[in-house]
Amino acid sequence: MKEFITVLRRFVPPYKRYLVWSVVFNILSAVLNIFSFMAIIPILQILFQTGGDSVPQSLMPISWDNLQEAFSNNANYYVGQLIQNIGPTTTLLVIGIFLAFMTFLKTGAYFLSSATIIPIRTGVVRDIRNQLYHKITSLPLGFFSEERKGDIIARMSGDVAEVENSIMSSLDMLFKNPVLIVAYFSTLLIISWQLTLFTLVFVPVMGWFMGMVGRKLKQNSIKAQALWSDTMSQVEETLGGLRIIKAFCAEKKMNNRFDRINSAYRNDIMRVNIRQQMAHPMSEFLGTVMIVIVLWFGGILVLSGDKMLTGPTFIYYLVMLYSIINPLKEFSKAGYNIPKGLASMERIDKILNAENNIVENPSPRHIASFEHQIEFRNVSFRYDKKWILRNINLTIPKGKTIALVGQSGGGKSTLVDLIPRYYDVQEGEVLIDGVNVKDLGIHNLRQLIGNVNQEAILFNDSFRNNISFGVDGATDEQIAEAAKIANAYDFIMQTEKQFDTPVGDRGSRLSGGQRQRVSIARAILKNPPILILDEATSALDTESERLVQDALERLMKTRTTVAIAHRLSTIKCADEICVIHEGEIVERGTHDQLLAIDGYYKKLNDMQSL
Repeated sequence: MKEFITVLRRFVPPYKRYLVWSVVFNILSAVLNIFSFMAIIPILQILFQTGGDSVPQSLMPISWDNLQEAFSNNANYYVGQLIQNIGPTTTLLVIGIFLAFMTFLKTGAYFLSSATIIPIRTGVVRDIRNQLYHKITSLPLGFFSEERKGDIIARMSGDVAEVENSIMSSLDMLFKNPVLIVAYFSTLLIISWQLTLFTLVFVPVMGWFMGMVGRKLKQNSIKAQALWSDTMSQVEETLGGLRIIKAFCAEKKMNNRFDRINSAYRNDIMRVNIRQQMAHPMSEFLGTVMIVIVLWFGGILVLSGDKMLTGPTFIYYLVMLYSIINPLKEFSKAGYNIPKGLASMERIDKILNAENNIVENPSPRHIASFEHQIEFRNVSFRYDKKWILRNINLTIPKGKTIALVGQSGGGKSTLVDLIPRYYDVQEGEVLIDGVNVKDLGIHNLRQLIGNVNQEAILFNDSFRNNISFGVDGATDEQIAEAAKIANAYDFIMQTEKQFDTPVGDRGSRLSGGQRQRVSIARAILKNPPILILDEATSALDTESERLVQDALERLMKTRTTVAIAHRLSTIKCADEICVIHEGEIVERGTHDQLLAIDGYYKKLNDMQSL
């Protein structure tokens, strides 16, 4: 319960006004329910003529000392007056109409109490999803290299849905059932405190049985949700690697692998649901047992001639007792539901509470433009315990093109990722115009930089929105001009809706060269002073490479460029080429100078020439 209250404290406060109205309507519903069923007493008296000879002749003053007796006396007095004036059958009709009217008011209040909870449920779930999405977009890239995308999707979909179905659906339990229980229990005490105290002996026994069955539910739910994440990860991997699966005729292998994970999830969730389904039958049985015992003990009081507990009053007591059992059953049901939601909330919190080690300076410096140089000063970087870069010293003057070459895994991409602070260095510092990038505002820093990567990342949207991505208020003329410079204008205009044509999921409707030219147009429109090219042409055919290279050369004019390349022919004209081997710069110079050294660069050049 403590964890449940903690979750509510985190997410419910913005919806406090709905809570207030829910409590008000719940109180109204409980009071109306008590008074509507009170009509049962005179109905039974009329039908069975149990109070005909003892109709009170006068009203009795009401005080705390004689509350029950005075209330019963006065009610019987008014009923007696009605019988004398309009007859017993018409009085029965009047009392029936009163019961129906009170029930109408009660059900209306009950509906309003539930309706005011719905904005809280839906609002909290929306807020959790928003927080998750905002957290995902704010976390550093290093977080996602350790987490599976399928697992994150499962937490945003399955786990959030479980929180809604269990924790949020139990809000009624917290804000409705306590009100009903207190109201009904007070009524039971007023009717017969002896019988009520006797009944209380059995309530803790019922609670103990419910707790005994539900103790392991949360643990099983965590395991089941973890298996659901594995299932979603398998689906995500299959969609991404479908071409390879078909090429290697591995459909059966993947089907069997998915079936193992899916069946394990099914077995775990089956055990959780079976245990959960025990809540209603068990509470129903225990409630019936309690009613039987109360019926026996109450019958003794009635038959012994207790003036405070007549037959009709005892029937009313049983009705109220049965009314209080339903809220107690809801408590037991929530006792099964809430642990499942708390298990999902734990998994959600692993993302919400994930540490973001790319921390923005509380008082960041802002630079309006790039004026002088980028400098790597004694930079070393590692993932966990393995050093990727060691003692990098490199200066990139404004307007120059610096190329990085070397073996795969040597640290080239990591080096350029340090400039926009996708990662932070462990030793040394990266400076732009003499200012450490850690002292700059993150968005201010990244506005200075444009990226064109090996994999052209496009969104399932139109050409227009992909090119203008990140540039608010771009005009059609600016978008078209960027497409022309990137050699993308002609093929865009040949499509059905031109710039409004969707590019498909991750640009699936386009060729590799077309995707790359659209991503270059995006960088051109952003118009950054610093440009990072990460293997921008390595995956293209010769013709596409020529078109993309031409677009890149237009983009690189008057810009400071850091280019990673495996094809040395694309960086021959660079102002300086740095050869990175095992995390260190082992050679540097122009293309001709490095060939003259007859070192690592010349070996790379000779292999590509062959």
